[in-house]
Amino acid sequence: MGFKTADMPPVDPARYESMPFMERMRMLATHWCEYGFGGPKTNHMLYVYKLAFYVVGGFLVVGLTTPGLSLGDLGAWWGEPIVYEKLIVWTVLFEITGWASSSGPLAFKFKPFIGGFLYWSRRNTLRLPPWPGKVPFTAGDHRTTFDVALYSLILADLLFLLLGPGVRTDALPGSEAGLLPQWALLAYVGLIVVMGLRDRVVFLAARSEQYVAVLFFFGILSNHVDMVLAAKIAMVTIWMGAGVSKFGKHFTNVVPPMMSNTPWLTSLRFKRALYRDFPNDLRPSKVAWGFAHIGGTVVELVLPLVLLFSTNSTITWLAIAGMIFFHIFITSTFPLAVPLEWNVFFMFATAWLFGGFPAADGYGLGDVSSPWLLVPIVAAFVTFPILGNLRPDLVSFLPSMRQYAGNWASATWAFRGDDAEDKLNRHLVKFNANQVDQLSGAFGKEIAEIFMQKAMAWRTMHSQGRGLMSLMMRHLDRLEDYRIREGEFVCTTLVGWQFGDAHLHNEQTITAVQKRCAFEPGECIVVWVESQPIHRGTQEYKVIDAALGVVERGYYRVADAVEEQPWLPNGPIPHTVTWRAQGYTPAGEHPHPVVRASVTA
Repeated sequence: MGFKTADMPPVDPARYESMPFMERMRMLATHWCEYGFGGPKTNHMLYVYKLAFYVVGGFLVVGLTTPGLSLGDLGAWWGEPIVYEKLIVWTVLFEITGWASSSGPLAFKFKPFIGGFLYWSRRNTLRLPPWPGKVPFTAGDHRTTFDVALYSLILADLLFLLLGPGVRTDALPGSEAGLLPQWALLAYVGLIVVMGLRDRVVFLAARSEQYVAVLFFFGILSNHVDMVLAAKIAMVTIWMGAGVSKFGKHFTNVVPPMMSNTPWLTSLRFKRALYRDFPNDLRPSKVAWGFAHIGGTVVELVLPLVLLFSTNSTITWLAIAGMIFFHIFITSTFPLAVPLEWNVFFMFATAWLFGGFPAADGYGLGDVSSPWLLVPIVAAFVTFPILGNLRPDLVSFLPSMRQYAGNWASATWAFRGDDAEDKLNRHLVKFNANQVDQLSGAFGKEIAEIFMQKAMAWRTMHSQGRGLMSLMMRHLDRLEDYRIREGEFVCTTLVGWQFGDAHLHNEQTITAVQKRCAFEPGECIVVWVESQPIHRGTQEYKVIDAALGVVERGYYRVADAVEEQPWLPNGPIPHTVTWRAQGYTPAGEHPHPVVRASVTA
């Protein structure tokens, strides 16, 4: 990988599309093992600059807008909760405008660099209400003047909180800086909930699962010790929820492709060691398992409990250092969807909350003003992770705390020919052109197509990708006749944001797209798989023809998916059909049996 030049796969671009599709997947997945996405390192420097602005900007905003705090006396900031409050608001503002997660080339946004507010401040862009048939005044699939005004009001409230002074309060006696006005914090909570009922994309993009409950408790509690304890419980729940989500067969498959894409890891020998037998067997090696579960799962399950309960200063600071290093490592890998600001904020918050307000100094769980107060606080932070792991169809993987667990709802889109895909540009109100068009303007169509399909190869290195491509092999007459796209990247041009949650591009979104694009039957096929419930060994899928709706439902065993190679040399993995639309027959049904059972309606 060069600093200014991309590292291309070993193929003549003019001959690339003459190769069978699954041979392309094998070549691109193998190339990913050694070079990751292969983009120039200048792409990563964009994120370094952005992180520098985030850190310096947050420092200046807090120091220049908070009477009672001196910009040059950082020692006086220690122990002032308003610093923590304002940096949460600064982070939320960064997220909800689209500059943080899901921005830039690692989220397949090239020109422009973001989606975010470019979509959400624009009428007639797609809107995805979570319960349009059940919650009054939320029906519809396009953004209205009301939605734009609501979004603007949210931004105004965040700016008020960020730039305004603190309020002296009995909750924090003796503080010159005070706390943020509680009414304004609760106003944000109320506004973002209303927005979430109108459009779940904006709600999730604000990373509400990380910050809303914390701001809510800072808005209603009357004792700063209780506020700090609520923030501590929030962080511990997020870490441990992520740790629990890494149980199972998915997460080990996440680590090798993530580390292969790390710009500072240049040793090909090390990268090859992440796979069982490179280039013949690209399943994770024992080395990858160690990084995943010793360096990941164990850290997220053990160190947070130490931070929450330790009354020993040395042990507490060792645990703080361990968690900060954990987040530094994640940030340094520049993971796809790039939630870098969140990781940096957690580095700060770990030291600030657990070092600045240690349990030994009156900020332990036993110091809560009323033991009964712990019940609603804990319930607020554990309800959605529990429900989301038992019923992933009801809860996004973000409130379920399954970040980077590998257990995601996922989808793959297939467009018959170039004209079908271009309908998204011609008929939808959006800001970002299709990624292939963004890339074609810079590199030409042939190179652009290689990079677009490399995203699909990346998906096949995960368990869901093998299940999704198996379905494509059955439901398309010939893979080579379609433009097969990673659903996450299609989603970001449709709604302005994506974070790996296929709930944002399920049949609701496909119906809205079909209403505008009028695809013919067979012209746009989407295969879609739900996250694996924690108590089951299967994942449920559905096949959606944009013109016909859902045409098939079923499930496959996760064990079958993780045991296969990305390029499926043995053909599609077995699956069970539980329902099929009357008269529908998969176009690419293989002669050898891959279907365990079938129920036709």
